[in-house]
Amino acid sequence: MKDKDSKKFRQKENIVENRELNIWEALIPVFALVGMLAYNVYVFGDDAISGSNQFILLLGGAVAAIVGFFNKVTYKQMLAEVAENVKSTTGALLILLMVGALAGTWLISGIIPAMIYYGLQILNPTIFLAACVIICAIISIATGSSWTTAATVGIALIGIGDALGISLGMTAGAVLSGAYFGDKMSPLSDTTNLAPAMAGGELFDHIKYMTITTIPTISVTLIVFIIMGFMIDTSGSADTAAILDSIDATFNINGWLFLVPLAVIFLIVKKTPPLAALLIGTLLGAVFALIFQPGIVAGITGVSELTFESGYKGILKAITTQTSIPSDNAALSDLFTAKGMAGMLGTIWLIVCAMVFGGVMDGIGALSRITKALLSMAKTTFGLFASTVGSCLALNVTASDQYLAIVVPGKMFAKAYKDRGLAPENLSRTLEDSGTVTSVLIPWNTCGAYHSGVLGVGVGEYFVYAIFNWMSPMMTLLFAALKIKIKQLAPDKSVVE
Repeated sequence: MKDKDSKKFRQKENIVENRELNIWEALIPVFALVGMLAYNVYVFGDDAISGSNQFILLLGGAVAAIVGFFNKVTYKQMLAEVAENVKSTTGALLILLMVGALAGTWLISGIIPAMIYYGLQILNPTIFLAACVIICAIISIATGSSWTTAATVGIALIGIGDALGISLGMTAGAVLSGAYFGDKMSPLSDTTNLAPAMAGGELFDHIKYMTITTIPTISVTLIVFIIMGFMIDTSGSADTAAILDSIDATFNINGWLFLVPLAVIFLIVKKTPPLAALLIGTLLGAVFALIFQPGIVAGITGVSELTFESGYKGILKAITTQTSIPSDNAALSDLFTAKGMAGMLGTIWLIVCAMVFGGVMDGIGALSRITKALLSMAKTTFGLFASTVGSCLALNVTASDQYLAIVVPGKMFAKAYKDRGLAPENLSRTLEDSGTVTSVLIPWNTCGAYHSGVLGVGVGEYFVYAIFNWMSPMMTLLFAALKIKIKQLAPDKSVVE
């Protein structure tokens, strides 16, 4: 295929049709990838997401390339598809970098600690479980990380719940329900950025569309925990004084800090481009850090007084690299750490490698063949949603990693949703509803292993109480079955005849 003809052919269709490829040939790279990933996670455990999984994705691409060579697909054609795939994620990659920058300035300015500080004060024994959900949701939205939330405030809440005589499983379930709600809805979350990148959608469109299923799910979760709170006997009191004192001693906590997140929310509501909104949020966080936390900014550079040079250096370090704010409370050390733009490089690396695998699969016609097979089995829109949910759950069980439970189904089903005339938000929402939140329910998944280890509560103990997590895929299937708010693909007026 000549370059000119290839360009014309691919103006509106990135997936190459290869009639020589049968379904079993198309599935060879998928089976190989899942098998290699499963063994890799078994060997490396939690460390698999630090780089080895990324290389396994490249190996999966190599297997796909071998299949392509046997079917007379040229290297040049496969490389062209990889280039197109990587190009399509440019916006998402830049947003991820800006998210890391924003997290850095929001930490040193005291914005994130302020959210935690005021959130912890709403604790009450009777509504303790519901309060756990709300607090962890707020913190996870602010940090974009369920892992950080569980490892900091989550541990504190487990201790408080134990002191109140509340089942550890109940408290852990409430913590994880709130943490994963926040992780799922936060623009700072890597999975929230990853899902629309795989589906071909936009970040804030994805978040807005997720509210349709997520708000009912978290509402039911809160109602259940409120009822449980009135039904169980508690003793003692929720003593958070030590944590509050540590936050207050480290940061200058005040209500003015909330002007920055409110400004970002306002920009998002006004449909400001995500990169612009995040950049403004980052810069405002930097300004507020210099105003309200001058000692912390100076301390980052190892000096005691804030000068122009130390201020500049401190802000840039917080934006670009890992920053840790010392605290007299060891439990808060993880929460007082932000990784900046450098902390997002692992996710960016994962996306690029996933795009290599997906690009080769596109180039050899494997994704086209697989999606046709899936569409033939999924005769209805509900069947397509159900197939997506099933694939995400299967990968969470077999590949043991939530990122891969988003990446692989996302890439495989993108064309299927497009062929059905469904907007990419349908796919990205389903990926999160079934891929992101259920990972913590599987003991050998990296998320399940991490959270059970950090909280000291087995997956079997908190499974039934992690209401938000197991209810989310059910809610997305319910909405699909009832055809509630199924967004259609807008007509594309730019099609070249």
